Amino acid sequence: MELIEKALEFETRKMRFPTTSDRIMAAREAKELILNLNEIYKKNKDEKIMEVMKRLTLIKQRIERRLKGKPLTS
Repeated sequence: MELIEKALEFETRKMRFPTTSDRIMAAREAKELILNLNEIYKKNKDEKIMEVMKRLTLIKQRIERRLKGKPLTS
């Protein structure tokens, strides 16, 4: 359950990354959290874990869009 707490902390953290390297590190951290949560989800099939993974995926996609230089609107 420590991993879920880490994911929730990442989710509530301020998403302000002034440099490109900060954005890259945040995207990698989000990816790592998602993959680790997925391993737990495969065993437990807990819907709470799936919801956390979905929210983290949205955050990761926003960061990656910003890295690619696309506008943040849908």
